[in-house]
Amino acid sequence: MEIECAPKLGALINAEKRVKILVGGRGSTKSTFVADYVLASMSQGGLWCCAREQLNSIEESVHRLLLSESRRLGFDGFTSDKNHIYHASGGRNFYRGLARNPVSLQSTLSGVTGLWIEEGQSLSGDTLKSLTASVRRDAETAQRVLAGEIVQMPEIWITMNRGSSKDPIAQHYLKRAEKALAKAGIYEDDAVMIVQINFDEIPPAWFEASGLVPEHDDDLRNMSQAAYDHKWKGQYNDTVENAIILPEWFDACVDAHKRLGFEPRGVEVVSHDPSDTGADSKGLAYRHGVVFLDVREREFGDVNEGCDWALDYAIAKKPDVFIWDGDGMGVALRRQVNDSLKDKRIEIDMFRGAVEPDLPDAIYESGNDRNQKTNKQTFKNKRAQYYWELRDRCHRTWRAVTQGAYIDPDELISFSSEIEGIDLLRAEICRIPNKSNGTGLIQIMTKAEMRALGIESPNMADSVMMCLAGHLPDADDAYESVVIPNAYTAFR
Repeated sequence: MEIECAPKLGALINAEKRVKILVGGRGSTKSTFVADYVLASMSQGGLWCCAREQLNSIEESVHRLLLSESRRLGFDGFTSDKNHIYHASGGRNFYRGLARNPVSLQSTLSGVTGLWIEEGQSLSGDTLKSLTASVRRDAETAQRVLAGEIVQMPEIWITMNRGSSKDPIAQHYLKRAEKALAKAGIYEDDAVMIVQINFDEIPPAWFEASGLVPEHDDDLRNMSQAAYDHKWKGQYNDTVENAIILPEWFDACVDAHKRLGFEPRGVEVVSHDPSDTGADSKGLAYRHGVVFLDVREREFGDVNEGCDWALDYAIAKKPDVFIWDGDGMGVALRRQVNDSLKDKRIEIDMFRGAVEPDLPDAIYESGNDRNQKTNKQTFKNKRAQYYWELRDRCHRTWRAVTQGAYIDPDELISFSSEIEGIDLLRAEICRIPNKSNGTGLIQIMTKAEMRALGIESPNMADSVMMCLAGHLPDADDAYESVVIPNAYTAFR
């Protein structure tokens, strides 16, 4: 059987890879191509499982697409009922929701020719752990291999648009491939082949015939750049409803100091966000002036081990200030921090995000002279104040980078592209939601509220936010905590 496809996709057919991933935006023919390939395999006796992470009914599956493609291509020998498609050669398919019982995957998927997963961005970490061990030759096929027969290893095909860069599949497969995908659209190693394809890489007549052109053109005019890039270019959707920082703002901040021609200068600060519940992730950030040179997280160890990790980092970097989150479990770290840094000439500061804003009676510089308010009339607490400073700095930097606006570099922010987990940092910073509270005050959701919405704890983002609060105290500073004299002036 012959199937017609975009040239880039054809490379997947003959690639001897265990896992084959097609990623891209809408209208790129990913699903149609895989449906045609599955039908061709079924016509030669292949057994295929067509799955999604969540599958509540056959109507949510690719059943209708497969039937439509078999008719369009004129494939003979296919019959169907409500739950399966069969071929006269003995080939057939079945459908599964992978999340319902991951343990049963071993018996369900053993012996299949292939597994096709649609909407792969929704795969959970537990499902990914089970997949490759579950999709394997059954005992009968293994016996044939032992007898010297060449039998193709079962394949896993995944079609998807990117979700968040923190999604399990992004971390497990896509992270290693992003540079190659950005450069050439294809990545492969011993285990996986990944092809990125979008609507503008297929024959134009195909896209015109799909009827999607008016929708695309409308989205191009009216969507934000980040939303358009996600839907039509298959890029990460690192934002949530009521997010305070847009992905395009963050992207403009990457290496902004190099783009705009200013150097790191001023105070150096290391900040640390401890574990919330003992053994969960911890974060730290390091900035020199307005340039963040490093942001990272640690996923193992208890609260004290995480604090030692951050303190060792600070001692090695020799910053002017070390600041850590003193709300929750961090309040018990004061002695540990004092003991480690007492002879290191590093100022220490315990950040308390739940207390009232710094300089509560100072005017918040909103840029609107007609409606000026004080910090305490603007922000619910200190955490909201410094997340809003992060927001304002990102927005000003976006204006400077994309619109050519001149803004004092000390009022901007830059994230070094050398930060190893910058994709994770983007996901966290662009998924910080504002919270309505009925008072008109700016408030940020707590970590517990975010987790209830499925947003992972933003340990790196919190570290960045706290890092903005640290500066060298004045000589006559009578306060235990270190504060900056105004939330929107240059760092000293």
